[in-house]
Amino acid sequence: MKPIGKNIVVKTIDEDIVTESGLVLSGEDTNQLRYRKALVVAPGTDVSVISAEDIIYYDKAHGYTMLIKDVPYTIIQERDVVVVLT
Repeated sequence: MKPIGKNIVVKTIDEDIVTESGLVLSGEDTNQLRYRKALVVAPGTDVSVISAEDIIYYDKAHGYTMLIKDVPYTIIQERDVVVVLT
């Protein structure tokens, strides 16, 4: 799979969020957060800063999901990435 332009194919990572007091937030609570964690599967041909296998946070309001060979992937644009974890 080869995304074109500034598009990036990612696979979302479900994460458990623990508050400072030790409470684990439910999936419903984490869905209210604006940003989502993901693994970059393939960066587009015009993406220069983000590489495959990077872990990122992106604005989930701008991505869309599609099935490729029965596997759900999220397609986002480079501008929607807010953090690349190193």
